[in-house]
Amino acid sequence: MRNMMKTRIKIFLMVTTLLTTFSTLAIEKVTLFAAASLTNAMQDIAAEYKTNHKNQEIIFSFASSSVLAKQIEQGAPADIFMSADQKWMTYLIEHNLVKNKEDLLKNSLVLIAPKQSNLEKIDINSNTDWNAILPKTEKLAIGDPDHVPAGLYAKESLTYLGVFDKLAPQFAPASNVRDALMLVERNEAALGIVYSTDAKVSDKVKIIGVFPANSFDPIEYPIALLKPEAKEFYQYLKSPEAKRIFEKYGFVTK
Repeated sequence: MRNMMKTRIKIFLMVTTLLTTFSTLAIEKVTLFAAASLTNAMQDIAAEYKTNHKNQEIIFSFASSSVLAKQIEQGAPADIFMSADQKWMTYLIEHNLVKNKEDLLKNSLVLIAPKQSNLEKIDINSNTDWNAILPKTEKLAIGDPDHVPAGLYAKESLTYLGVFDKLAPQFAPASNVRDALMLVERNEAALGIVYSTDAKVSDKVKIIGVFPANSFDPIEYPIALLKPEAKEFYQYLKSPEAKRIFEKYGFVTK
């Protein structure tokens, strides 16, 4: 009787192990490293994708493109990388970590203020009176202009407009564009420079100006497939269904 019980227990454990193994193998994980500005759109795309791909789990890592590129260089297990600028994708290509990339989206650069701000629409050009809209005691939220793509674009535009050095002492540098947005949402900065798509997902800020497109390099989002196992989701990100969601959030698709 005791031997029979032991046999049953062994069989039960074997079956449980097999079922667990099968369940683990059945779920395919795809890890996507993506610029912080893509957060909302990517989450919606993944949710729609999974309605017909229940055996796949999409894992996201959202951060500044510079941080993600460095993590990939150090061996982080990314299957797909989508950058908010060409610089960091080129960095990985030059280090032989990416072979091919495609340009998927475009964006624009805007000036934001808290929703309750008295500031209204302004024209941003070389004649803009920054003293009037940003008093010396106030802060300007911006992605770190030395590393973060949104900050690099902002630096390029402000330099073109001749006011970068003037405004630099008032910068509140952030680790990514979403953190810059958050500073304005919390009234910790009177103004902020973010992508138009980031401003549109917040009900706590308003767009008061658009930076001239000729004042900075085009804001392009290149994407690269790092592991062939993730090809199916990679292709889906280029599909009409995915483009519809990107466009809903204000991105310009190609």
